[in-house]
Amino acid sequence: MNEVKQLSSETEINSLLLPLAGRQLIVPAVTVAEMIPYQEPQKENQDLPAWYLGEIVWRHSRVPCVSYELMCGDDVPSGNASCRIAVLNNSGVSERLPFLAVLTQGIPRLSRVGAEEIHEVADAELKTFDFMHVKHAGEELVIPDVASIQQAVLDMGIAV
Repeated sequence: MNEVKQLSSETEINSLLLPLAGRQLIVPAVTVAEMIPYQEPQKENQDLPAWYLGEIVWRHSRVPCVSYELMCGDDVPSGNASCRIAVLNNSGVSERLPFLAVLTQGIPRLSRVGAEEIHEVADAELKTFDFMHVKHAGEELVIPDVASIQQAVLDMGIAV
């Protein structure tokens, strides 16, 4: 919340809008290491939570892949031909998890966001991994709590 309020009127942040089932995430572009085509995550341990989709191979490394919708208690998103995977950079939670992948339901859009163009939706219902809901360019968007998502993956104790 402070990050949004601390933007000066001259500051613009390159951001990505990541489409999910029924809503969109907004993250600074530097949060996303790369958007890649969908690949089937490999889940060896079926006892792990349903939101943990498994691991993908990205740049010769295994990267945990999650469903944000399932993490927040929403229904299983239906797969479609435009699914992509957003590989997120480490938020500083732990060096043991340098990257984390999130399944998206379409192609992201780039957006330049200025402080005067984004406003907190104070009465929005926050789900478990939502940091904040905001309005930008007439759309309600969700800022995810990336650090909490990464911590949830680390708490499962899987080795990647």
